[in-house]
Amino acid sequence: MKRITQAVAALACFLAGAAAAQTPEVARYPMRPIRIVVPLAPGGPSDLVARTVGQKMTEAWGQQVIIDNRAGANGVVGCEIVAKSAPDGYTLIMGTTGTHGINASLYPKLPYHTINDFAPIARIGISNYVLVSHPSLPVSTVKELVRLARAKPGQITWSSGGSVSQLAAELFKRTAGIDVIIVPYKGNALAVAATLSGEVSLIFGGIAQSAPLIKAGRLRALAVSGTRRSHTLSNVPTVAEAGVSGFEAGSWYGLLAPGATPRPIVERLNREVVRIVQLPDVHERLAAEAFDIPTDTPEQFAAYIKADVEKWAKVVKETGIKAN
Repeated sequence: MKRITQAVAALACFLAGAAAAQTPEVARYPMRPIRIVVPLAPGGPSDLVARTVGQKMTEAWGQQVIIDNRAGANGVVGCEIVAKSAPDGYTLIMGTTGTHGINASLYPKLPYHTINDFAPIARIGISNYVLVSHPSLPVSTVKELVRLARAKPGQITWSSGGSVSQLAAELFKRTAGIDVIIVPYKGNALAVAATLSGEVSLIFGGIAQSAPLIKAGRLRALAVSGTRRSHTLSNVPTVAEAGVSGFEAGSWYGLLAPGATPRPIVERLNREVVRIVQLPDVHERLAAEAFDIPTDTPEQFAAYIKADVEKWAKVVKETGIKAN
């Protein structure tokens, strides 16, 4: 009897999905304007990525794509709006490492489920960091930094300007087996300024923003945080290449829909996003901001988010970091 019940339930789900795929609303999607919620303030990387992709969607589909900035609680406000919206493909969110990788651990009582309440569509850009030091710190490589930090435990300072950069620093600290003091600042601008002044010695900086400072000799590049070198700083090794294996950290930006969004709509959105990021002008614009540009399937993106949640949950648990 139990097997029969399970079979009936599975058949019901299949028929419901098939019915959804055959409705005129799905077959003719999109038939009205689409809203992309950006859960962070205007002007940042997530806003840039959303507006770049949204403009191209508008041009291709003849339906306006509205960018709706809903900042608050490290992205929780915007995520809740989308998680509780109708799953029809007309309300989407520009998710990030912070909103869909880290917040699940920083906020144990989120008003939505990070995995179950969203349907991943595709990552659009990956923004890695560059580990830079103030010139007064007597190191030129990661190996020299590790050696100095072990010789002077608790004496080297490292600034951070947000939860992602703070946890990336904590992850490096644990992976390298060193004891440094991580100093949190209220915003990336203040964290960078503190490093430039020599108030602190290290920071994981944005590659596009740090490159001119490195060129001018105001900061010294030690390594990039991704799994491969940046095209912007091609002569700078990855952290793994520089001697700390198993380390990788950065920020990703990707489009998600409410969890029960019909599969055909998710797939159509995925095809469109992949097409857009491969356009020469879009690729050039994102590359100019030092983005790596992946081309995920929805399944690949979903697996990536799941692994990201698990990765940062471990760091949050080990450090005991709490949301401000």
